[in-house]
Amino acid sequence: MTSEKLTILPPRHALSGAVAPPGSKSITNRALLLAGLARGTSRLTGALKSDDTRYMADALRAMGVGIEEPDATTFVVSGTGHLEPPAGPLFLGNAGTATRFLTAAVALGNGRFVVDGDEHMRKRPITPLVDALHSLGVDVSAPTGCPPVTIHGTGGFKSHHVVIDAGLSSQYVSALLMAAPCAGKPFTVELAGDDIGARGYIDLTLAAMRAFGAEVEQVTPSNWRIEPTGYRAADFHVEPDASAATYLWGAEALTGGHIDIGTAASDFTQPDARAFEVISAFPNMPAVIDGSQMQDAIPTIAVLAAYNTTPVRFTGIANLRVKECDRVRALSLGLNAIRDGLAREEGDDLIVNSDPALAGQTLPAEIDTFADHRIAMSFALAGLKTAGITILDPKCVGKTYPGYWDALASLGVTYLQEIPR
Repeated sequence: MTSEKLTILPPRHALSGAVAPPGSKSITNRALLLAGLARGTSRLTGALKSDDTRYMADALRAMGVGIEEPDATTFVVSGTGHLEPPAGPLFLGNAGTATRFLTAAVALGNGRFVVDGDEHMRKRPITPLVDALHSLGVDVSAPTGCPPVTIHGTGGFKSHHVVIDAGLSSQYVSALLMAAPCAGKPFTVELAGDDIGARGYIDLTLAAMRAFGAEVEQVTPSNWRIEPTGYRAADFHVEPDASAATYLWGAEALTGGHIDIGTAASDFTQPDARAFEVISAFPNMPAVIDGSQMQDAIPTIAVLAAYNTTPVRFTGIANLRVKECDRVRALSLGLNAIRDGLAREEGDDLIVNSDPALAGQTLPAEIDTFADHRIAMSFALAGLKTAGITILDPKCVGKTYPGYWDALASLGVTYLQEIPR
């Protein structure tokens, strides 16, 4: 899609068919980094090719990692066991996983590394990770508390025990865990308290690390011990993206259709798959939904909640304020653009005042996506039931699901496009 505006035309039929979601962004970027840190050649299949994973792949190439792409879902990664200083800053767009993961990984290198991103990434906090690296003796600075981050690596860490505040993001923990096998000595990662956003993503990290030869033990729920094994090359298959699957589950629920995504919800290892149970309850979803452990699925569920039979309060979603945009605010603004009073914020909670009568109405509304792929994809679901829903900057879905609009079209959804002059 090259248009700056896209209006969804509500289908007059249930959406049924087969759509294969792309590979998991979270797992692809973990596997790319670990393969890049390994010695030898790894083959990653089922991988996601999108803006976020291209930023990671290009950054690794800039640091001496060989990466070939023989087909649309495969990376062949040749690593030497270390990362070389790049010729210039590593530009990572608004890819949070790549930015956080590489900030820790490059601290093991020798030389100067600058990890940077676009104007959106430059508003996303990274201070907890920077403070943790400081405590390990790393020369690292991020004057604004957000990228750019400058690291002067000396080949390793001076300490081998780190305490990290993961209240804002589990990605800080994953970043340190993935760096730890290359630190030269047994390493301990400890949480500062038990508060951690989306703990299930730590499990994804540990599984990927073990697939590439790491030895890691979870000593307690807030403490991990990692042996200095380094990584070895491996063939690794990436499962489909559970966050992407939520849009298809949502489209199925809203229209009463049947969409075969090729993977049972119970077969996903990603935490967002737990959204399937909530979505399956539509139009009688719970009055209170805790989003703390399925954060990227909340935009999908919040839009569905607009058509639920009873209001829904979303709790545990404070971390959504520091994603690609302030998603709590973006959801509130978008829902209220459809109908004034449809949503409100109470602290960090979001309350959706459900109104099943929205279905079948024409309610012209332009949805500001704030360049956030998940806002664009979730509000497209509203357009399946209510006429007049226009998505601004629809191409932002390229961050994680470049084929999203085509996937909906394959199910019979049509659009009006406004092509920029």
